[in-house]
Amino acid sequence: MLLYVDSKFVSPYAMSVFVCLREKGLRFDVQTVDLAANEQHEPMFASTSITQRVPTLVHDGFSLSESSAISEYIDETFPGLSLYPADPRRRARARQVQAWLRSDLMPIRNERPTLVMFYGVKMPELSAAARTSADKLYSASHALLGDQSQDLFGQWCIADVDLASMLNRLILNGDPVPPRLVSYASQQWQRPSVQMWVNQSRPTL
Repeated sequence: MLLYVDSKFVSPYAMSVFVCLREKGLRFDVQTVDLAANEQHEPMFASTSITQRVPTLVHDGFSLSESSAISEYIDETFPGLSLYPADPRRRARARQVQAWLRSDLMPIRNERPTLVMFYGVKMPELSAAARTSADKLYSASHALLGDQSQDLFGQWCIADVDLASMLNRLILNGDPVPPRLVSYASQQWQRPSVQMWVNQSRPTL
């Protein structure tokens, strides 16, 4: 298997797929794509990735992009640790969380880029729009987690990594985040498969 990721290792979506592969105990190679140089649009990669995006996974001649689609493919194709809850409703909720985090909260994504998480870059104070998005994120996270669980559904799943990543955009910048969510995100961040991505060797900015 071959996983294409961004050359700076800052894509939270590439990280999510990387973690899936590690959690399944699968062997794979990593190939980087320089997005700043528009390598994703060059013919060789474009012929592999229909959407010309990372992450893209190539397995036995089959190529697939879009991280949540890749995660589901990995879970349904390979044995080992389940990446999604077994219960249909919980599994649907996990997919809802993934879809939401990829399609909403744009002010947070714009004002707290993943350079904050992986390069330690500090950003200025949040705008009013981003604070509104942050409040929405906190409210949804509290509702999903409840009072006790350190995982979304009482047992780890890949949606935990995605939610922790969004929270850590704020936490690692030093923004005020409710302690319950700081504890949750910090624990998720220490998972060995996540730390393998966090500790990747990155080019200087």
